[in-house]
Amino acid sequence: MAVLARTGRPAYRLYRLAWAGLDWLYPPRCGGCEKPFTRWCASCAQAASALTETICARCGAVVAEGAECARCRGQQSLFYAARSVAPYTGSIRNAIRQLKFAGDMALGEALARPMIDLLDKLEWGVDLVVPVPAGSARRKIRGYNQAALLALPLALGCGLPYRPKALKKVKDTPTQVGLSAAERRDNVRDAFQAAGDLAAGKRILVVDDVMTSGATLNACAQALLHQGALQVYGLTLARAIL
Repeated sequence: MAVLARTGRPAYRLYRLAWAGLDWLYPPRCGGCEKPFTRWCASCAQAASALTETICARCGAVVAEGAECARCRGQQSLFYAARSVAPYTGSIRNAIRQLKFAGDMALGEALARPMIDLLDKLEWGVDLVVPVPAGSARRKIRGYNQAALLALPLALGCGLPYRPKALKKVKDTPTQVGLSAAERRDNVRDAFQAAGDLAAGKRILVVDDVMTSGATLNACAQALLHQGALQVYGLTLARAIL
């Protein structure tokens, strides 16, 4: 999809203009390096190198050789495929922390742009976009869901329906940070529930900020497939390098 065609979508153009208007009122700083008067500077965008190494055909993890990583060979992934824009390091890591923990909601629109470009290249043919839902306790603390701040502009930019109610979190879970892959799977087991009227018969793109072991995406896929989704894909801004 050409950039001109994408920015010409009325809803996406209005969304970007709304955030640009706030930038005039409250001059931003780059989420990666704190450079003034920009949300995501060109230097940080360039430094956030793409995952150009050999990657697993299923989950997008960096692999030394072969078509699949050891984790995907050892267990069945319920999602059809997953990809990430860049490794969870440097400027991307700084920006995600600003988006997630510092209340810098405007960063979502800027960080979604490379995700739009990646989805264009993947040509997955998805029918709708769904953010990984946050639990009620976390939403209460932050006041927003950072995955939704990436998923909405992604959907608008690609001309896809945005359906945040297609998936909800029905069990508040502790943070996944510091857990092993097995502990992560146990932590999110049965944590999500899908709406059958929105999921049935659809190819669904689930969006999140960071992918580590794939446990969260797998749990989301399980809920969506249970309600009749045809296929589930995952797209994140960053990928933790294990």
